[in-house]
Amino acid sequence: MSAPLTDLIAIRDLSREQVDGILSDAREMLPIARRERASVPTLRGRIVCNLFLEDSTRTRLSFDLAAKRLSADVVNFTASGTSVNKGESLLDTAQTLMALGVDLVVLRTSSAGAPVQLAREVEIPVLNAGDGWHQHPTQALLDALTMLQHRDTLEGARVTIVGDVLHSRVARSEVELMRLLGAHVTLVAPPTLLPPDVSSWGVTVTSDIDAVLPDTDVLYVLRVQRERMHRAFFPSIREYAQVWGIDAARMRRLPADALLMHPGPVNRGVELTSGAMEDPRSVITEQVTNGIAVRMACLYRLLSAAPRTEVTS
Repeated sequence: MSAPLTDLIAIRDLSREQVDGILSDAREMLPIARRERASVPTLRGRIVCNLFLEDSTRTRLSFDLAAKRLSADVVNFTASGTSVNKGESLLDTAQTLMALGVDLVVLRTSSAGAPVQLAREVEIPVLNAGDGWHQHPTQALLDALTMLQHRDTLEGARVTIVGDVLHSRVARSEVELMRLLGAHVTLVAPPTLLPPDVSSWGVTVTSDIDAVLPDTDVLYVLRVQRERMHRAFFPSIREYAQVWGIDAARMRRLPADALLMHPGPVNRGVELTSGAMEDPRSVITEQVTNGIAVRMACLYRLLSAAPRTEVTS
């Protein structure tokens, strides 16, 4: 039995044994995530708060469904129209939630490091659903589960991550988990979309996508995060699509058993064309379903080790 989880902030905080345990639990929960079986009473009586202080649809819905499939009660809290917009601090909000009897907080925020600060101050588990450019651990875990449904192991697998690495919390979590599981990672991006510390990541870096495609087992395409770009990182969207986008022609350069993945949502026609998305090697929809199962497993592991929160007056 792997060590219990108290918080889930970053991939680097997990041991290989803990990762294997989460993925094993997620496999068992897949029939529930797929609605092949009804929800289970595992977390009945527990209260999960989705504290989303940054816009999100897919991730919030995934966590919401994951908690409800385990029969937890869910409180969805967003910054819009709440006391956060009136100047209340994150800590004040969290303390209010604890007073209401919340057992776990799922935090999504544009502030890198906020989940770490919150975990230090509250006595309930904190699950990072994405913080700024920092980490998105459940995305990396669901991606690993998806890959392992098509491969016996990731040891020695050649994973190519292409796109906006600079602004991507997914890329950071993905690299850490792939290396932990023994994969070889190559990052492909224009130099302006690479982090300044990328040389310390332990990966291969190139800007030539066509050179690496024939030797790729998993092609992981990142979203171009235009909402985070406050200056021009490449001449135009059209040029980006031509030089680094994946279309049907580039899909033909991949091995026949390669996988195509994307964390969503896709900027169709920018990082991926419709032809690429319709390729039978695309497992993007599988990632969505696996996301529910992995988040179910993470909620279960965090709450099974945590005492129930007592409501304070």
